[in-house]
Amino acid sequence: MLWRHGQTVWNAERRFQGQSDIPLDGTGQAQAERAARLLAALRPDLIVSSDLSRAAGTAAALGRLTGLEVRMDKDLRERSAGCWEGLTDTEIRTRYPVEHASWTPPDGEPSAVVAERVAGALHRVAEAVSDPGLATGLAVVASHGAALRLGMSRLLGMPEDLFGVLGPLSNCSWSVLGRRNGRWRLVEHNAGTLPEPVVLSDDR
Repeated sequence: MLWRHGQTVWNAERRFQGQSDIPLDGTGQAQAERAARLLAALRPDLIVSSDLSRAAGTAAALGRLTGLEVRMDKDLRERSAGCWEGLTDTEIRTRYPVEHASWTPPDGEPSAVVAERVAGALHRVAEAVSDPGLATGLAVVASHGAALRLGMSRLLGMPEDLFGVLGPLSNCSWSVLGRRNGRWRLVEHNAGTLPEPVVLSDDR
């Protein structure tokens, strides 16, 4: 289960966060607590998180309810956006019109590199819960919108020109991946119950 972090101030302001370490705001903390109650009922065996505070803070809410220790993995960090970090979508469009059209930060991390990095982390998580003696074999991975979509795309075997096919993940929503006969499949995408409107970040 791939869980995007709760809202931050930069999400609400539509600023590109990248690897800037922006914590959850009050809304994001409430989102994490509410979503954690739903996910805890599924009795996960493992929780793994990006080490950036917005993801780690989201994962911590689930850790408190389940009693599981949250493992940190730097490979689950968001895409580095270089000079775009902290800018709004409007500012990026104005200053970098060509790069904005292809959503390619000039000094940021290429999509293919992010996809490989995150997919590698997800493979390690899958191996960690492959023991048939575990109760559910379910792992919850707390990470970031672009990182999770790119990692999922790689696991699902999508070519790079189709990485944009999967829509964005809302704050504190999740997607579910499973393996059958050695192949990954997308079971559910952008699931979750959030009563208030959620502002999507520009972590595309």
